[in-house]
Amino acid sequence: MPEATHGATIELENLSKRYPGNPSPAVDNVNMEIRAGELVIFVGPSGCGKSTTLKMINRLIEPTGGRIRINGEDVTDIDPVKLRRKVGYAIQSAGLFPHMTVAQNIALVPKMIGWPKARIRSRVEELLDLVGLDPVEFRARYPRQLSGGQQQRVGVARALAADPPVLLMDEPFGAVDPITRDHLQDELIRLQHELHKTIVFVTHDFDEAIKLGDRIAVLRERSHIAQFDTPEAILTNPADDFVSGFVGAGAALKRLNLTRVRDVEITDYPTVTLDDPLQEIFNRLRGSGTNEILLLDKRGRPYKWL
Repeated sequence: MPEATHGATIELENLSKRYPGNPSPAVDNVNMEIRAGELVIFVGPSGCGKSTTLKMINRLIEPTGGRIRINGEDVTDIDPVKLRRKVGYAIQSAGLFPHMTVAQNIALVPKMIGWPKARIRSRVEELLDLVGLDPVEFRARYPRQLSGGQQQRVGVARALAADPPVLLMDEPFGAVDPITRDHLQDELIRLQHELHKTIVFVTHDFDEAIKLGDRIAVLRERSHIAQFDTPEAILTNPADDFVSGFVGAGAALKRLNLTRVRDVEITDYPTVTLDDPLQEIFNRLRGSGTNEILLLDKRGRPYKWL
Protein backbone atom coordinates (compact mmCIF):
# COMPACT_ATOMS: atom_id res chain seq x y z
CA MET A 1 0.00 0.00 0.00
CA PRO A 2 1.53 3.41 -0.97
CA GLU A 3 2.41 5.80 1.83
CA ALA A 4 -0.55 7.95 2.90
CA THR A 5 -0.83 11.50 1.61
CA HIS A 6 -0.79 14.18 4.29
CA GLY A 7 -2.45 17.59 4.07
CA ALA A 8 -1.92 20.45 1.64
CA THR A 9 -1.95 24.21 2.09
CA ILE A 10 -5.03 26.11 0.89
CA GLU A 11 -4.95 29.80 -0.06
CA LEU A 12 -8.06 31.82 -0.83
CA GLU A 13 -7.28 35.17 -2.45
CA ASN A 14 -10.06 37.75 -2.88
CA LEU A 15 -12.51 34.90 -3.37
CA SER A 16 -15.98 36.15 -4.33
CA LYS A 17 -19.32 34.85 -5.53
CA ARG A 18 -22.11 36.90 -7.10
CA TYR A 19 -25.42 35.52 -8.32
CA PRO A 20 -27.27 37.14 -11.24
CA GLY A 21 -30.00 39.53 -10.16
CA ASN A 22 -28.61 39.96 -6.65
CA PRO A 23 -26.88 43.32 -6.08
CA SER A 24 -24.94 42.04 -3.04
CA PRO A 25 -22.32 39.28 -3.33
CA ALA A 26 -22.99 36.00 -1.52
CA VAL A 27 -19.27 35.86 -0.69
CA ASP A 28 -17.19 39.01 -0.75
CA ASN A 29 -13.38 39.04 -1.12
CA VAL A 30 -12.39 36.24 1.27
CA ASN A 31 -8.66 36.05 2.00
CA MET A 32 -7.41 33.11 4.02
CA GLU A 33 -4.41 30.81 4.37
CA ILE A 34 -4.94 27.31 5.77
CA ARG A 35 -1.87 25.36 6.81
CA ALA A 36 -1.18 21.80 5.70
CA GLY A 37 -2.60 19.24 8.12
CA GLU A 38 -4.83 21.80 9.83
CA LEU A 39 -8.49 21.32 10.74
CA VAL A 40 -10.18 24.67 10.16
CA ILE A 41 -13.80 25.34 11.06
CA PHE A 42 -16.09 27.80 9.27
CA VAL A 43 -18.76 28.87 11.75
CA GLY A 44 -21.40 31.56 11.37
CA PRO A 45 -25.13 32.23 11.15
CA SER A 46 -27.33 30.62 8.52
CA GLY A 47 -26.95 32.30 5.15
CA CYS A 48 -23.60 33.94 5.92
CA GLY A 49 -21.88 32.18 2.99
CA LYS A 50 -19.85 29.54 4.84
CA SER A 51 -21.07 26.59 2.72
CA THR A 52 -20.73 28.63 -0.46
CA THR A 53 -17.13 29.43 0.45
CA LEU A 54 -16.42 25.76 1.17
CA LYS A 55 -17.92 24.62 -2.13
CA MET A 56 -15.81 27.11 -4.07
CA ILE A 57 -12.66 25.35 -2.81
CA ASN A 58 -13.49 22.27 -4.92
CA ARG A 59 -15.53 24.38 -7.36
CA LEU A 60 -18.86 22.71 -6.82
CA ILE A 61 -19.76 26.40 -6.92
CA GLU A 62 -17.70 28.38 -9.40
CA PRO A 63 -16.14 31.59 -8.01
CA THR A 64 -17.03 34.86 -9.68
CA GLY A 65 -13.68 36.35 -8.73
CA GLY A 66 -10.44 35.61 -6.92
CA ARG A 67 -8.03 32.68 -6.85
CA ILE A 68 -7.79 29.31 -5.09
CA ARG A 69 -4.41 27.64 -4.55
CA ILE A 70 -3.84 24.16 -3.16
CA ASN A 71 -0.22 23.43 -2.24
CA GLY A 72 0.73 26.52 -4.24
CA GLU A 73 -1.02 25.32 -7.42
CA ASP A 74 -3.68 27.64 -8.79
CA VAL A 75 -6.73 25.40 -9.22
CA THR A 76 -9.16 28.18 -10.14
CA ASP A 77 -9.13 27.33 -13.84
CA ILE A 78 -8.23 23.63 -14.03
CA ASP A 79 -10.76 20.93 -14.94
CA PRO A 80 -13.13 20.92 -11.94
CA VAL A 81 -13.79 17.17 -12.26
CA LYS A 82 -10.07 16.41 -11.90
CA LEU A 83 -9.90 18.83 -8.97
CA ARG A 84 -12.77 17.11 -7.14
CA ARG A 85 -11.07 13.74 -7.46
CA LYS A 86 -8.20 15.18 -5.40
CA VAL A 87 -10.42 16.77 -2.75
CA GLY A 88 -12.56 14.61 -0.46
CA TYR A 89 -16.09 15.85 0.24
CA ALA A 90 -18.51 14.77 2.99
CA ILE A 91 -21.97 16.24 3.51
CA GLN A 92 -24.77 16.14 6.09
CA SER A 93 -26.84 13.39 4.50
CA ALA A 94 -23.74 11.25 3.72
CA GLY A 95 -24.78 11.35 0.03
CA LEU A 96 -24.40 7.60 -0.45
CA PHE A 97 -25.76 6.04 -3.62
CA PRO A 98 -28.68 3.85 -2.48
CA HIS A 99 -28.26 1.26 -5.26
CA MET A 100 -24.60 0.64 -4.36
CA THR A 101 -23.20 -1.40 -1.50
CA VAL A 102 -20.97 0.16 1.13
CA ALA A 103 -17.89 -1.21 -0.64
CA GLN A 104 -19.05 0.12 -4.03
CA ASN A 105 -19.74 3.57 -2.56
CA ILE A 106 -16.27 3.77 -1.02
CA ALA A 107 -14.60 2.43 -4.18
CA LEU A 108 -16.25 4.98 -6.48
CA VAL A 109 -13.43 7.53 -6.88
CA PRO A 110 -10.53 5.02 -6.84
CA LYS A 111 -12.34 3.13 -9.61
CA MET A 112 -12.85 6.33 -11.63
CA ILE A 113 -9.16 7.20 -11.48
CA GLY A 114 -8.08 3.71 -12.51
CA TRP A 115 -6.82 2.00 -9.39
CA PRO A 116 -6.27 -1.79 -9.76
CA LYS A 117 -9.04 -3.96 -8.30
CA ALA A 118 -6.78 -5.46 -5.63
CA ARG A 119 -5.72 -2.03 -4.42
CA ILE A 120 -9.34 -0.84 -4.30
CA ARG A 121 -10.43 -3.91 -2.34
CA SER A 122 -7.60 -3.44 0.14
CA ARG A 123 -8.38 0.28 0.48
CA VAL A 124 -12.07 -0.37 1.17
CA GLU A 125 -11.20 -2.80 3.97
CA GLU A 126 -8.58 -0.43 5.39
CA LEU A 127 -11.02 2.49 5.47
CA LEU A 128 -13.87 0.52 7.02
CA ASP A 129 -11.48 -0.51 9.79
CA LEU A 130 -10.34 3.09 10.11
CA VAL A 131 -13.87 4.44 10.65
CA GLY A 132 -14.78 1.66 13.07
CA LEU A 133 -16.93 -0.59 10.85
CA ASP A 134 -16.14 -4.31 10.50
CA PRO A 135 -15.43 -4.92 6.78
CA VAL A 136 -16.86 -8.45 6.88
CA GLU A 137 -20.11 -7.19 8.38
CA PHE A 138 -20.59 -3.94 6.46
CA ARG A 139 -18.97 -4.04 3.01
CA ALA A 140 -21.92 -5.80 1.33
CA ARG A 141 -24.66 -3.78 3.04
CA TYR A 142 -26.70 -1.10 1.30
CA PRO A 143 -27.17 2.40 2.78
CA ARG A 144 -30.76 1.62 3.81
CA GLN A 145 -29.36 -1.13 6.07
CA LEU A 146 -27.22 1.35 8.04
CA SER A 147 -27.99 3.68 10.92
CA GLY A 148 -27.47 7.41 10.47
CA GLY A 149 -24.14 7.28 12.27
CA GLN A 150 -22.96 4.33 10.20
CA GLN A 151 -23.93 6.14 6.99
CA GLN A 152 -21.87 9.15 8.06
CA ARG A 153 -18.87 6.91 8.78
CA VAL A 154 -19.17 5.41 5.29
CA GLY A 155 -19.47 8.93 3.86
CA VAL A 156 -16.21 9.92 5.54
CA ALA A 157 -14.55 6.70 4.33
CA ARG A 158 -15.67 7.45 0.76
CA ALA A 159 -14.31 11.00 1.01
CA LEU A 160 -10.93 9.57 2.07
CA ALA A 161 -10.92 6.71 -0.45
CA ALA A 162 -8.46 8.13 -2.99
CA ASP A 163 -6.25 9.45 -0.17
CA PRO A 164 -6.78 13.16 -0.98
CA PRO A 165 -4.69 15.76 0.85
CA VAL A 166 -7.78 17.95 1.42
CA LEU A 167 -11.12 16.98 2.95
CA LEU A 168 -14.13 19.32 2.85
CA MET A 169 -16.96 18.62 5.31
CA ASP A 170 -20.26 20.52 5.08
CA GLU A 171 -22.14 20.04 8.38
CA PRO A 172 -21.52 16.28 8.12
CA PHE A 173 -22.90 15.47 11.59
CA GLY A 174 -25.87 17.83 11.54
CA ALA A 175 -28.54 15.20 10.80
CA VAL A 176 -27.74 12.67 13.54
CA ASP A 177 -28.82 12.54 17.17
CA PRO A 178 -26.66 14.29 19.83
CA ILE A 179 -25.08 11.09 21.20
CA THR A 180 -24.12 9.81 17.74
CA ARG A 181 -22.91 13.30 16.82
CA ASP A 182 -20.59 13.33 19.85
CA HIS A 183 -19.20 9.89 18.91
CA LEU A 184 -18.62 10.98 15.31
CA GLN A 185 -16.79 14.10 16.48
CA ASP A 186 -14.53 11.92 18.62
CA GLU A 187 -13.92 9.65 15.62
CA LEU A 188 -12.94 12.62 13.45
CA ILE A 189 -10.47 13.83 16.10
CA ARG A 190 -8.94 10.34 16.20
CA LEU A 191 -8.78 10.09 12.40
CA GLN A 192 -7.17 13.50 12.03
CA HIS A 193 -4.58 12.69 14.70
CA GLU A 194 -3.67 9.65 12.61
CA LEU A 195 -4.01 10.99 9.04
CA HIS A 196 -3.01 14.69 9.26
CA LYS A 197 -5.21 15.77 6.35
CA THR A 198 -6.14 19.39 5.70
CA ILE A 199 -9.80 19.55 6.71
CA VAL A 200 -12.20 22.45 6.20
CA PHE A 201 -15.37 21.86 8.21
CA VAL A 202 -18.59 23.91 8.14
CA THR A 203 -20.88 24.10 11.17
CA HIS A 204 -23.28 26.52 12.82
CA ASP A 205 -22.53 24.97 16.24
CA PHE A 206 -19.79 26.84 18.10
CA ASP A 207 -19.37 24.03 20.66
CA GLU A 208 -18.64 21.64 17.79
CA ALA A 209 -16.19 24.19 16.37
CA ILE A 210 -14.15 24.49 19.57
CA LYS A 211 -14.11 20.73 20.06
CA LEU A 212 -12.82 19.96 16.56
CA GLY A 213 -10.92 22.95 15.22
CA ASP A 214 -7.23 23.79 15.26
CA ARG A 215 -8.42 27.23 14.16
CA ILE A 216 -11.89 28.69 13.75
CA ALA A 217 -13.02 31.26 11.19
CA VAL A 218 -16.04 33.10 12.62
CA LEU A 219 -17.87 34.42 9.56
CA ARG A 220 -20.25 37.35 9.26
CA GLU A 221 -22.60 38.05 6.38
CA ARG A 222 -21.02 37.46 2.94
CA SER A 223 -18.27 35.37 4.61
CA HIS A 224 -16.52 38.43 6.01
CA ILE A 225 -14.07 37.08 8.59
CA ALA A 226 -14.87 38.43 12.05
CA GLN A 227 -12.05 36.45 13.68
CA PHE A 228 -9.74 33.66 12.53
CA ASP A 229 -7.79 32.18 15.40
CA THR A 230 -7.37 29.21 17.71
CA PRO A 231 -10.35 28.17 19.85
CA GLU A 232 -8.52 29.23 22.99
CA ALA A 233 -7.74 32.70 21.61
CA ILE A 234 -11.35 33.23 20.51
CA LEU A 235 -12.72 32.07 23.86
CA THR A 236 -10.25 34.24 25.78
CA ASN A 237 -10.31 37.35 23.57
CA PRO A 238 -13.31 37.51 21.23
CA ALA A 239 -12.73 40.20 18.61
CA ASP A 240 -16.06 41.99 19.06
CA ASP A 241 -19.67 41.62 20.20
CA PHE A 242 -20.54 39.51 17.16
CA VAL A 243 -17.91 36.92 18.09
CA SER A 244 -18.88 37.13 21.76
CA GLY A 245 -22.41 36.24 20.74
CA PHE A 246 -21.14 33.05 19.15
CA VAL A 247 -18.95 32.17 22.12
CA GLY A 248 -21.94 32.53 24.43
CA ALA A 249 -21.91 31.95 28.17
CA GLY A 250 -19.43 29.72 29.99
CA ALA A 251 -16.27 30.50 28.02
CA ALA A 252 -14.04 29.40 30.92
CA LEU A 253 -15.78 26.02 31.08
CA LYS A 254 -15.55 25.62 27.30
CA ARG A 255 -11.78 26.17 27.49
CA LEU A 256 -11.50 22.97 29.55
CA ASN A 257 -12.79 21.04 26.54
CA LEU A 258 -9.77 22.17 24.52
CA THR A 259 -7.33 19.99 26.45
CA ARG A 260 -6.97 16.49 25.00
CA VAL A 261 -5.84 13.57 27.13
CA ARG A 262 -2.89 13.14 24.74
CA ASP A 263 -1.73 16.67 25.65
CA VAL A 264 -1.68 16.04 29.40
CA GLU A 265 1.84 15.50 30.74
CA ILE A 266 2.09 12.06 32.30
CA THR A 267 4.77 10.22 34.25
CA ASP A 268 6.45 7.35 32.42
CA TYR A 269 6.36 4.61 35.06
CA PRO A 270 8.58 1.51 34.78
CA THR A 271 6.99 -1.84 33.97
CA VAL A 272 7.75 -5.49 34.66
CA THR A 273 6.08 -8.70 33.56
CA LEU A 274 4.87 -11.67 35.57
CA ASP A 275 7.89 -13.69 34.45
CA ASP A 276 10.58 -11.13 35.39
CA PRO A 277 12.81 -12.02 38.37
CA LEU A 278 12.20 -10.11 41.60
CA GLN A 279 15.58 -8.38 41.33
CA GLU A 280 14.38 -6.76 38.10
CA ILE A 281 11.72 -4.86 40.06
CA PHE A 282 14.35 -3.30 42.32
CA ASN A 283 16.66 -2.53 39.40
CA ARG A 284 13.93 -0.71 37.48
CA LEU A 285 12.69 1.19 40.51
CA ARG A 286 16.22 2.44 41.23
CA GLY A 287 16.68 3.43 37.60
CA SER A 288 13.39 5.31 37.36
CA GLY A 289 13.47 7.30 40.60
CA THR A 290 9.85 6.37 41.39
CA ASN A 291 8.32 4.29 44.15
CA GLU A 292 5.78 2.50 41.96
CA ILE A 293 6.03 0.01 39.14
CA LEU A 294 3.33 -1.35 36.81
CA LEU A 295 3.00 -5.12 36.51
CA LEU A 296 1.99 -6.36 33.05
CA ASP A 297 0.29 -9.68 32.29
CA LYS A 298 1.59 -12.20 29.75
CA ARG A 299 -0.08 -10.26 26.91
CA GLY A 300 1.59 -6.99 27.92
CA ARG A 301 -1.57 -5.47 29.42
CA PRO A 302 -1.60 -3.57 32.75
CA TYR A 303 -2.36 -5.97 35.61
CA LYS A 304 -1.69 -4.11 38.87
CA TRP A 305 0.58 -1.62 40.62
CA LEU A 306 3.45 -2.79 42.85
